[in-house]
Amino acid sequence: MRDIRYLTSLHQGQSAVVRELTASGSMRRRLQDIGLIEGTKVECIQKSPLGDPTAFLIRGAVIALRSEDASGIILYPNDSVVWEDEIK
Repeated sequence: MRDIRYLTSLHQGQSAVVRELTASGSMRRRLQDIGLIEGTKVECIQKSPLGDPTAFLIRGAVIALRSEDASGIILYPNDSVVWEDEIK
């Protein structure tokens, strides 16, 4: 079984599927309002030069999320995604 992966671990061009939201309160509601619910495909479109925020394609819309907010989203990785810590 793979370790838990968060939205912040996606690199430009990679995609995965939302497994769970760990955010709570108003941030959880905001994430759900933009379409981040279980089973949603998310693609990393572009990271800013300093790494924060990152633009994601979510249900046909490009949404920029801060790392702090993206770290509350657990993913099911696609088989095509190679995570940095898996590269030997």
